[in-house]
Amino acid sequence: MPRNLRKTYEIDMCSGSILPKLLQFTLPLMCSSILQLLFNAADIIVVGRWAGDNSLAAVGSNSSIINLLVNLFIGLSVGANILAARFYGAGEKEGLRQTVHTAILLSFVSGVLLAVVGACGARTVLIWMQSPPEVRGLATVYLRIYFLGMPATMLYNFGAALLRAVGDTRRPLYYLFTAGVVNVVLNLFFVIVCRLDVAGVAIATVVSQCISALLVVRCMMREQGAVHLDLRQLRIWPARLRQILQVGLPAGFQGVLFALSNVVIQSSVNSFGEIVVAGNAAAANIESFVYAAMNAFYQANISFTSQNLGAGRYERIRPILLRAMGCVITTGVVLGGLANHFSPQLLRIYSDSPAVITAGMNRMAIVCTMYAICGMMDVMVGSLRGLGYSIMPMVVSLVGACLLRLVWIATVFQIPRFHTIQTIYWSYPVSWGLTFAAHLICFLWAMGRLKRRVAETPQ
Repeated sequence: MPRNLRKTYEIDMCSGSILPKLLQFTLPLMCSSILQLLFNAADIIVVGRWAGDNSLAAVGSNSSIINLLVNLFIGLSVGANILAARFYGAGEKEGLRQTVHTAILLSFVSGVLLAVVGACGARTVLIWMQSPPEVRGLATVYLRIYFLGMPATMLYNFGAALLRAVGDTRRPLYYLFTAGVVNVVLNLFFVIVCRLDVAGVAIATVVSQCISALLVVRCMMREQGAVHLDLRQLRIWPARLRQILQVGLPAGFQGVLFALSNVVIQSSVNSFGEIVVAGNAAAANIESFVYAAMNAFYQANISFTSQNLGAGRYERIRPILLRAMGCVITTGVVLGGLANHFSPQLLRIYSDSPAVITAGMNRMAIVCTMYAICGMMDVMVGSLRGLGYSIMPMVVSLVGACLLRLVWIATVFQIPRFHTIQTIYWSYPVSWGLTFAAHLICFLWAMGRLKRRVAETPQ
Protein backbone atom coordinates (compact mmCIF):
# COMPACT_ATOMS: atom_id res chain seq x y z
CA MET A 1 0.00 0.00 0.00
CA PRO A 2 2.04 2.98 -1.21
CA ARG A 3 1.66 6.13 0.84
CA ASN A 4 3.14 9.59 0.99
CA LEU A 5 5.10 9.64 4.18
CA ARG A 6 4.65 12.75 6.27
CA LYS A 7 7.86 12.26 8.20
CA THR A 8 11.22 11.03 7.07
CA TYR A 9 11.36 9.04 10.33
CA GLU A 10 8.52 6.80 9.14
CA ILE A 11 9.05 3.74 6.94
CA ASP A 12 6.61 2.42 4.35
CA MET A 13 6.60 -1.28 5.27
CA CYS A 14 3.77 -2.25 2.90
CA SER A 15 5.41 -1.75 -0.51
CA GLY A 16 8.78 -2.00 -2.21
CA SER A 17 11.78 -4.19 -1.44
CA ILE A 18 11.60 -5.78 2.01
CA LEU A 19 15.24 -6.38 2.98
CA PRO A 20 16.55 -2.78 2.67
CA LYS A 21 13.61 -1.45 4.69
CA LEU A 22 13.95 -4.25 7.23
CA LEU A 23 17.60 -3.28 7.76
CA GLN A 24 16.74 0.43 7.80
CA PHE A 25 14.26 -0.31 10.59
CA THR A 26 16.40 -2.83 12.45
CA LEU A 27 19.85 -1.23 12.64
CA PRO A 28 18.80 1.80 14.74
CA LEU A 29 16.64 -0.51 16.87
CA MET A 30 19.60 -2.82 17.36
CA CYS A 31 21.77 0.08 18.47
CA SER A 32 19.00 1.28 20.80
CA SER A 33 18.72 -2.12 22.45
CA ILE A 34 22.48 -2.32 22.91
CA LEU A 35 22.58 1.18 24.40
CA GLN A 36 19.80 0.21 26.79
CA LEU A 37 21.88 -2.77 27.89
CA LEU A 38 24.78 -0.42 28.54
CA PHE A 39 22.77 0.91 31.51
CA ASN A 40 23.14 -2.42 33.27
CA ALA A 41 26.56 -3.19 31.79
CA ALA A 42 27.93 0.08 33.13
CA ASP A 43 26.57 -0.87 36.55
CA ILE A 44 28.24 -4.28 36.46
CA ILE A 45 31.57 -3.08 35.05
CA VAL A 46 31.91 -0.21 37.53
CA VAL A 47 31.06 -2.27 40.61
CA GLY A 48 33.16 -5.19 39.39
CA ARG A 49 36.24 -3.03 38.90
CA TRP A 50 35.89 -0.60 41.83
CA ALA A 51 33.62 -2.24 44.42
CA GLY A 52 34.55 -5.94 44.34
CA ASP A 53 33.14 -9.34 43.42
CA ASN A 54 30.40 -9.31 46.07
CA SER A 55 29.01 -6.08 44.64
CA LEU A 56 29.30 -7.54 41.13
CA ALA A 57 27.33 -10.60 42.21
CA ALA A 58 24.75 -8.39 43.98
CA VAL A 59 24.03 -6.36 40.84
CA GLY A 60 24.30 -9.25 38.36
CA SER A 61 22.09 -11.66 40.27
CA ASN A 62 19.22 -9.16 40.15
CA SER A 63 18.70 -9.40 36.38
CA SER A 64 16.45 -12.46 36.52
CA ILE A 65 14.28 -10.88 39.25
CA ILE A 66 13.97 -7.63 37.32
CA ASN A 67 12.99 -9.52 34.17
CA LEU A 68 10.43 -11.55 36.09
CA LEU A 69 8.63 -8.46 37.39
CA VAL A 70 9.03 -6.26 34.31
CA ASN A 71 8.31 -8.70 31.45
CA LEU A 72 4.55 -8.77 31.99
CA PHE A 73 4.27 -5.03 31.39
CA ILE A 74 6.84 -5.01 28.58
CA GLY A 75 4.51 -7.52 26.91
CA LEU A 76 1.76 -4.90 27.06
CA SER A 77 4.02 -2.55 25.08
CA VAL A 78 4.24 -5.28 22.42
CA GLY A 79 0.45 -5.30 22.31
CA ALA A 80 0.42 -1.51 21.87
CA ASN A 81 2.99 -1.77 19.07
CA ILE A 82 1.02 -4.43 17.17
CA LEU A 83 -2.30 -2.59 17.51
CA ALA A 84 -0.80 0.78 16.49
CA ALA A 85 0.98 -0.77 13.48
CA ARG A 86 -2.23 -2.45 12.34
CA PHE A 87 -4.23 0.80 12.57
CA TYR A 88 -1.43 2.68 10.81
CA GLY A 89 -1.27 0.14 7.99
CA ALA A 90 -5.05 0.28 7.56
CA GLY A 91 -5.09 4.11 7.67
CA GLU A 92 -7.45 4.23 10.68
CA LYS A 93 -6.39 7.51 12.31
CA GLU A 94 -8.95 7.54 15.13
CA GLY A 95 -8.10 4.02 16.24
CA LEU A 96 -4.41 4.94 16.22
CA ARG A 97 -5.04 8.12 18.29
CA GLN A 98 -6.96 6.17 20.91
CA THR A 99 -4.27 3.48 21.02
CA VAL A 100 -1.49 6.04 21.59
CA HIS A 101 -3.18 7.76 24.52
CA THR A 102 -4.43 4.55 26.14
CA ALA A 103 -0.96 2.99 25.90
CA ILE A 104 0.88 5.97 27.41
CA LEU A 105 -1.46 6.19 30.40
CA LEU A 106 -1.28 2.43 30.85
CA SER A 107 2.52 2.59 30.83
CA PHE A 108 2.64 5.12 33.68
CA VAL A 109 0.16 3.18 35.82
CA SER A 110 2.14 -0.02 35.19
CA GLY A 111 5.37 1.70 36.20
CA VAL A 112 3.92 2.97 39.48
CA LEU A 113 2.62 -0.52 40.31
CA LEU A 114 6.04 -2.04 39.58
CA ALA A 115 7.78 0.57 41.71
CA VAL A 116 5.61 -0.27 44.73
CA VAL A 117 5.84 -4.05 44.33
CA GLY A 118 9.56 -4.08 43.53
CA ALA A 119 10.61 -1.73 46.32
CA CYS A 120 8.51 -3.45 48.99
CA GLY A 121 9.20 -7.05 48.05
CA ALA A 122 12.88 -6.93 47.06
CA ARG A 123 14.39 -8.67 50.09
CA THR A 124 11.68 -11.33 50.25
CA VAL A 125 12.19 -12.29 46.60
CA LEU A 126 15.97 -12.49 47.09
CA ILE A 127 15.46 -14.86 50.01
CA TRP A 128 13.14 -17.04 47.92
CA MET A 129 15.82 -17.18 45.23
CA GLN A 130 18.45 -18.37 47.74
CA SER A 131 20.61 -15.36 47.00
CA PRO A 132 23.98 -15.84 48.79
CA PRO A 133 23.74 -14.22 52.28
CA GLU A 134 27.00 -12.31 51.75
CA VAL A 135 25.50 -10.35 48.81
CA ARG A 136 21.84 -10.21 49.84
CA GLY A 137 22.05 -6.84 51.61
CA LEU A 138 23.73 -5.12 48.66
CA ALA A 139 21.35 -6.79 46.20
CA THR A 140 18.35 -5.52 48.17
CA VAL A 141 19.61 -1.94 48.10
CA TYR A 142 20.22 -2.05 44.35
CA LEU A 143 16.85 -3.66 43.60
CA ARG A 144 14.81 -1.19 45.67
CA ILE A 145 16.38 1.88 44.09
CA TYR A 146 16.21 0.38 40.59
CA PHE A 147 12.47 -0.22 40.85
CA LEU A 148 11.78 3.35 41.91
CA GLY A 149 12.62 4.26 38.31
CA MET A 150 10.03 1.91 36.82
CA PRO A 151 7.49 4.63 35.85
CA ALA A 152 10.16 6.20 33.63
CA THR A 153 11.23 2.82 32.24
CA MET A 154 7.65 1.93 31.27
CA LEU A 155 7.03 5.34 29.68
CA TYR A 156 10.12 4.99 27.51
CA ASN A 157 9.36 1.41 26.45
CA PHE A 158 5.74 2.13 25.52
CA GLY A 159 6.65 5.38 23.77
CA ALA A 160 9.41 3.69 21.78
CA ALA A 161 7.03 0.82 20.88
CA LEU A 162 4.50 3.31 19.47
CA LEU A 163 7.19 5.06 17.43
CA ARG A 164 8.37 1.68 16.09
CA ALA A 165 4.81 0.97 14.93
CA VAL A 166 5.19 3.65 12.24
CA GLY A 167 8.80 2.74 11.45
CA ASP A 168 10.58 5.32 13.61
CA THR A 169 13.53 3.60 15.28
CA ARG A 170 16.01 6.47 14.96
CA ARG A 171 14.75 8.99 17.50
CA PRO A 172 14.59 6.42 20.36
CA LEU A 173 18.24 5.67 19.51
CA TYR A 174 19.21 9.34 19.89
CA TYR A 175 17.43 9.57 23.24
CA LEU A 176 19.02 6.39 24.59
CA PHE A 177 22.47 7.56 23.53
CA THR A 178 21.99 10.76 25.53
CA ALA A 179 20.74 8.85 28.56
CA GLY A 180 23.49 6.24 28.22
CA VAL A 181 26.26 8.86 28.35
CA VAL A 182 24.69 10.35 31.48
CA ASN A 183 24.44 6.88 33.03
CA VAL A 184 28.11 6.06 32.52
CA VAL A 185 29.30 9.44 33.85
CA LEU A 186 27.07 9.21 36.95
CA ASN A 187 28.16 5.61 37.57
CA LEU A 188 31.79 6.63 37.76
CA PHE A 189 31.01 9.68 39.88
CA PHE A 190 28.78 7.95 42.43
CA VAL A 191 30.97 4.84 42.85
CA ILE A 192 34.53 6.22 42.60
CA VAL A 193 34.06 9.73 43.98
CA CYS A 194 31.07 9.35 46.31
CA ARG A 195 31.79 5.69 47.21
CA LEU A 196 28.10 4.78 47.15
CA ASP A 197 28.77 1.22 45.90
CA VAL A 198 25.67 -0.49 44.44
CA ALA A 199 23.39 2.36 45.55
CA GLY A 200 25.36 4.71 43.31
CA VAL A 201 24.96 2.64 40.16
CA ALA A 202 21.25 2.17 40.89
CA ILE A 203 20.74 5.93 41.28
CA ALA A 204 22.63 6.56 38.02
CA THR A 205 20.41 4.06 36.21
CA VAL A 206 17.22 5.67 37.51
CA VAL A 207 18.37 9.16 36.48
CA SER A 208 19.23 7.96 32.97
CA GLN A 209 15.87 6.19 32.66
CA CYS A 210 14.08 9.41 33.57
CA ILE A 211 16.01 11.31 30.90
CA SER A 212 15.13 8.81 28.15
CA ALA A 213 11.46 8.82 29.22
CA LEU A 214 11.22 12.61 29.21
CA LEU A 215 12.81 12.81 25.76
CA VAL A 216 10.49 10.25 24.16
CA VAL A 217 7.36 11.83 25.70
CA ARG A 218 8.52 15.27 24.55
CA CYS A 219 9.08 13.84 21.06
CA MET A 220 5.55 12.44 20.88
CA MET A 221 4.02 15.69 22.17
CA ARG A 222 5.77 17.62 19.40
CA GLU A 223 4.99 15.00 16.76
CA GLN A 224 2.43 16.24 14.20
CA GLY A 225 1.97 12.88 12.51
CA ALA A 226 0.38 9.58 13.37
CA VAL A 227 1.59 9.17 16.95
CA HIS A 228 1.00 12.68 18.30
CA LEU A 229 0.54 12.76 22.08
CA ASP A 230 -1.75 15.33 23.73
CA LEU A 231 -1.61 15.06 27.53
CA ARG A 232 -5.14 16.48 27.77
CA GLN A 233 -6.45 13.46 25.84
CA LEU A 234 -4.85 10.87 28.11
CA ARG A 235 -7.51 8.36 29.07
CA ILE A 236 -8.23 4.66 28.83
CA TRP A 237 -10.43 3.71 25.89
CA PRO A 238 -11.92 0.34 26.97
CA ALA A 239 -11.97 -1.07 23.43
CA ARG A 240 -8.31 -0.19 22.84
CA LEU A 241 -7.28 -1.42 26.29
CA ARG A 242 -9.01 -4.71 25.62
CA GLN A 243 -7.21 -5.09 22.28
CA ILE A 244 -3.84 -4.23 23.83
CA LEU A 245 -4.44 -6.75 26.60
CA GLN A 246 -5.57 -9.47 24.19
CA VAL A 247 -2.18 -9.40 22.47
CA GLY A 248 -0.01 -7.93 25.21
CA LEU A 249 -0.99 -10.05 28.21
CA PRO A 250 -0.12 -13.40 26.58
CA ALA A 251 3.13 -11.84 25.34
CA GLY A 252 3.81 -10.55 28.84
CA PHE A 253 2.96 -13.85 30.47
CA GLN A 254 5.32 -15.56 28.06
CA GLY A 255 8.08 -13.19 29.17
CA VAL A 256 7.18 -13.88 32.79
CA LEU A 257 7.29 -17.63 32.21
CA PHE A 258 10.72 -17.38 30.61
CA ALA A 259 11.90 -15.16 33.45
CA LEU A 260 10.41 -17.58 36.00
CA SER A 261 12.33 -20.47 34.51
CA ASN A 262 15.44 -18.29 34.59
CA VAL A 263 14.80 -17.52 38.26
CA VAL A 264 14.77 -21.26 38.95
CA ILE A 265 17.97 -21.63 36.96
CA GLN A 266 19.49 -18.66 38.80
CA SER A 267 18.62 -20.34 42.09
CA SER A 268 20.46 -23.47 40.93
CA VAL A 269 23.42 -21.33 39.83
CA ASN A 270 23.42 -19.62 43.25
CA SER A 271 23.99 -23.00 44.90
CA PHE A 272 27.51 -23.08 43.37
CA GLY A 273 28.64 -20.02 45.37
CA GLU A 274 29.50 -16.39 44.77
CA ILE A 275 32.37 -17.03 42.29
CA VAL A 276 30.10 -18.90 39.88
CA VAL A 277 27.32 -16.35 40.46
CA ALA A 278 29.68 -13.50 39.57
CA GLY A 279 31.04 -15.31 36.48
CA ASN A 280 27.54 -16.24 35.36
CA ALA A 281 26.38 -12.61 35.79
CA ALA A 282 29.27 -11.24 33.73
CA ALA A 283 28.80 -13.83 30.96
CA ALA A 284 25.04 -13.30 30.86
CA ASN A 285 25.59 -9.57 30.49
CA ILE A 286 27.91 -10.07 27.52
CA GLU A 287 25.44 -12.50 25.94
CA SER A 288 22.65 -9.97 26.35
CA PHE A 289 24.32 -7.77 23.74
CA VAL A 290 24.17 -10.62 21.22
CA TYR A 291 20.56 -11.26 22.17
CA ALA A 292 19.67 -7.57 21.76
CA ALA A 293 21.08 -7.59 18.23
CA MET A 294 19.01 -10.66 17.33
CA ASN A 295 15.89 -9.43 19.13
CA ALA A 296 15.80 -6.34 16.90
CA PHE A 297 14.76 -8.62 14.01
CA TYR A 298 11.98 -10.09 16.16
CA GLN A 299 10.62 -6.60 16.83
CA ALA A 300 11.00 -5.61 13.17
CA ASN A 301 9.13 -8.76 12.13
CA ILE A 302 6.23 -7.84 14.43
CA SER A 303 5.89 -4.31 13.03
CA PHE A 304 6.30 -5.33 9.38
CA THR A 305 3.87 -8.24 9.68
CA SER A 306 1.29 -6.18 11.59
CA GLN A 307 1.33 -3.29 9.11
CA ASN A 308 1.02 -5.60 6.11
CA LEU A 309 -1.79 -7.53 7.77
CA GLY A 310 -3.64 -4.26 8.41
CA ALA A 311 -3.04 -3.13 4.81
CA GLY A 312 -4.20 -6.46 3.36
CA ARG A 313 -0.77 -7.22 1.86
CA TYR A 314 -0.84 -10.87 2.91
CA GLU A 315 1.54 -12.02 0.17
CA ARG A 316 4.40 -10.12 1.86
CA ILE A 317 4.12 -11.89 5.23
CA ARG A 318 6.09 -15.03 4.34
CA PRO A 319 8.92 -13.12 2.55
CA ILE A 320 9.18 -10.85 5.60
CA LEU A 321 9.68 -13.91 7.82
CA LEU A 322 12.28 -15.46 5.52
CA ARG A 323 14.37 -12.30 5.36
CA ALA A 324 14.14 -11.71 9.10
CA MET A 325 15.15 -15.34 9.69
CA GLY A 326 18.18 -15.07 7.42
CA CYS A 327 19.29 -11.89 9.16
CA VAL A 328 18.87 -13.26 12.67
CA ILE A 329 20.77 -16.48 11.89
CA THR A 330 23.67 -14.50 10.43
CA THR A 331 23.69 -12.14 13.41
CA GLY A 332 23.53 -14.94 15.99
CA VAL A 333 26.24 -17.08 14.40
CA VAL A 334 28.68 -14.19 13.83
CA LEU A 335 28.23 -12.27 17.09
CA GLY A 336 27.79 -15.37 19.25
CA GLY A 337 30.93 -16.92 17.80
CA LEU A 338 32.94 -13.73 18.26
CA ALA A 339 31.75 -13.32 21.85
CA ASN A 340 32.79 -16.86 22.70
CA HIS A 341 36.15 -16.53 20.92
CA PHE A 342 37.03 -13.37 22.83
CA SER A 343 35.36 -14.42 26.09
CA PRO A 344 38.54 -14.14 28.26
CA GLN A 345 39.15 -10.57 27.14
CA LEU A 346 35.49 -9.58 27.45
CA LEU A 347 35.07 -11.12 30.90
CA ARG A 348 38.22 -9.35 32.10
CA ILE A 349 36.32 -6.07 31.62
CA TYR A 350 34.02 -7.14 34.44
CA SER A 351 36.47 -8.79 36.84
CA ASP A 352 40.21 -9.40 37.32
CA SER A 353 39.55 -12.63 39.22
CA PRO A 354 40.78 -15.69 37.23
CA ALA A 355 38.16 -17.84 38.95
CA VAL A 356 35.31 -15.51 37.93
CA ILE A 357 36.63 -15.37 34.35
CA THR A 358 36.80 -19.17 34.14
CA ALA A 359 33.26 -19.46 35.50
CA GLY A 360 32.02 -17.01 32.87
CA MET A 361 33.78 -18.87 30.05
CA ASN A 362 32.01 -22.09 31.05
CA ARG A 363 28.67 -20.44 30.33
CA MET A 364 29.68 -18.65 27.12
CA ALA A 365 31.15 -21.79 25.54
CA ILE A 366 27.67 -23.33 25.57
CA VAL A 367 25.19 -20.45 25.33
CA CYS A 368 26.96 -18.09 22.90
CA THR A 369 27.75 -20.74 20.32
CA MET A 370 24.08 -21.80 20.20
CA TYR A 371 22.49 -18.36 20.42
CA ALA A 372 21.29 -18.26 16.80
CA ILE A 373 18.67 -20.90 17.72
CA CYS A 374 17.22 -18.47 20.26
CA GLY A 375 16.97 -15.77 17.59
CA MET A 376 15.21 -18.15 15.20
CA MET A 377 12.70 -19.01 17.91
CA ASP A 378 11.96 -15.34 18.59
CA VAL A 379 11.51 -14.42 14.92
CA MET A 380 8.91 -17.18 14.59
CA VAL A 381 7.09 -15.72 17.58
CA GLY A 382 7.21 -12.29 15.92
CA SER A 383 5.37 -13.59 12.85
CA LEU A 384 2.69 -15.26 14.96
CA ARG A 385 2.12 -12.14 17.06
CA GLY A 386 2.08 -9.92 13.98
CA LEU A 387 -0.65 -12.17 12.57
CA GLY A 388 -2.69 -11.60 15.73
CA TYR A 389 -1.86 -14.83 17.58
CA SER A 390 -0.54 -14.31 21.07
CA ILE A 391 -1.96 -17.07 23.24
CA MET A 392 -0.59 -19.76 20.93
CA PRO A 393 3.11 -18.76 21.22
CA MET A 394 2.63 -18.27 24.94
CA VAL A 395 1.37 -21.84 25.38
CA VAL A 396 4.07 -23.26 23.11
CA SER A 397 6.75 -21.37 25.02
CA LEU A 398 5.33 -22.57 28.33
CA VAL A 399 5.53 -26.20 27.27
CA GLY A 400 8.53 -26.14 24.94
CA ALA A 401 10.88 -23.89 26.87
CA CYS A 402 9.83 -23.04 30.40
CA LEU A 403 8.38 -26.37 31.46
CA LEU A 404 11.22 -28.26 29.80
CA ARG A 405 13.81 -26.19 31.68
CA LEU A 406 12.07 -26.82 34.99
CA VAL A 407 11.89 -30.55 34.23
CA TRP A 408 15.55 -30.48 33.20
CA ILE A 409 16.58 -28.96 36.54
CA ALA A 410 14.34 -31.37 38.47
CA THR A 411 15.56 -34.51 36.65
CA VAL A 412 18.76 -34.38 34.59
CA PHE A 413 20.48 -31.86 36.88
CA GLN A 414 19.69 -33.98 39.94
CA ILE A 415 21.64 -36.98 38.58
CA PRO A 416 25.01 -36.94 40.42
CA ARG A 417 26.98 -37.39 37.21
CA PHE A 418 25.26 -34.34 35.62
CA HIS A 419 25.04 -32.14 38.73
CA THR A 420 27.31 -29.55 37.15
CA ILE A 421 27.01 -25.94 36.08
CA GLN A 422 27.43 -27.02 32.44
CA THR A 423 24.28 -29.15 32.69
CA ILE A 424 22.33 -26.07 33.76
CA TYR A 425 23.62 -24.10 30.78
CA TRP A 426 22.68 -26.86 28.31
CA SER A 427 19.02 -26.42 29.25
CA TYR A 428 18.98 -23.22 27.16
CA PRO A 429 19.86 -24.48 23.63
CA VAL A 430 17.84 -27.68 24.09
CA SER A 431 14.70 -25.71 24.98
CA TRP A 432 15.27 -23.16 22.20
CA GLY A 433 15.50 -25.83 19.51
CA LEU A 434 12.35 -27.68 20.54
CA THR A 435 10.36 -24.47 20.92
CA PHE A 436 11.45 -23.18 17.49
CA ALA A 437 10.23 -26.39 15.85
CA ALA A 438 6.84 -26.08 17.56
CA HIS A 439 6.49 -22.39 16.56
CA LEU A 440 7.31 -23.25 12.93
CA ILE A 441 4.44 -25.75 12.84
CA CYS A 442 2.10 -23.13 14.35
CA PHE A 443 3.12 -20.54 11.74
CA LEU A 444 2.44 -22.92 8.84
CA TRP A 445 -1.00 -23.63 10.32
CA ALA A 446 -1.71 -19.90 10.81
CA MET A 447 -0.75 -19.05 7.22
CA GLY A 448 -2.94 -21.86 5.92
CA ARG A 449 -5.84 -20.50 7.96
CA LEU A 450 -5.23 -16.97 6.64
CA LYS A 451 -5.13 -18.25 3.05
CA ARG A 452 -8.45 -20.05 3.50
CA ARG A 453 -10.05 -16.98 5.10
CA VAL A 454 -8.91 -14.74 2.23
CA ALA A 455 -10.20 -17.24 -0.35
CA GLU A 456 -13.61 -17.32 1.34
CA THR A 457 -13.93 -13.52 1.61
CA PRO A 458 -15.95 -11.90 -1.20
CA GLN A 459 -13.85 -9.48 -3.25
